[in-house]
Amino acid sequence: MTPERITEIFTRQDGSYLCARWGRPVAPVIFGLADESLDIFRAAIRAGFAHAGHPVAETDPEMGANLMLFFLRDWAELEEVPDLDRLTGQPGLPARLRADDADQYRLFRFDADGGIRACMGFLRMTGALADAHPAALAEAVTMRSALSFARDIAPSPEMAALIRAAYDPVLPVAATEPAHALRLAARMAAAKGA
Repeated sequence: MTPERITEIFTRQDGSYLCARWGRPVAPVIFGLADESLDIFRAAIRAGFAHAGHPVAETDPEMGANLMLFFLRDWAELEEVPDLDRLTGQPGLPARLRADDADQYRLFRFDADGGIRACMGFLRMTGALADAHPAALAEAVTMRSALSFARDIAPSPEMAALIRAAYDPVLPVAATEPAHALRLAARMAAAKGA
């Protein structure tokens, strides 16, 4: 993966670069899944973050849960989530997602040092996601919540290597300079050659 490709993955619509990883243990909670799918998602989250070398916890001391995943049949179901506007900081989110005909939406919150403090993922399990295999979807959701990707990514060994490189303790928990992509690319090359 080239530094240019890495830069593109973390460059937001306003042209700013942000690569942030979790700065605290991930404490997941999942709403709207049947028990058999729930086990698949829990296992994928544990495995994905273990691969990155990052801990998963039962609870976050400040927030209880900090990785919140909502699985819905229709965006209207979001309107039943208590204090959704306060939780997301996005008034009118269900109506906006319905108007965009979105399949999924991801929202990050950050700590003072720039590390990920919380991630909320909303997935509408009709339309494009209706036929998704639970294990494949679990892997994709886990990877997309591991870093502050500016665009959707597809799971791949290359993407897993990028996530692992970003969690290297010698790198900052968050970076806003595109030169950071050079450091990620170097770490990935070194790991591949090892």
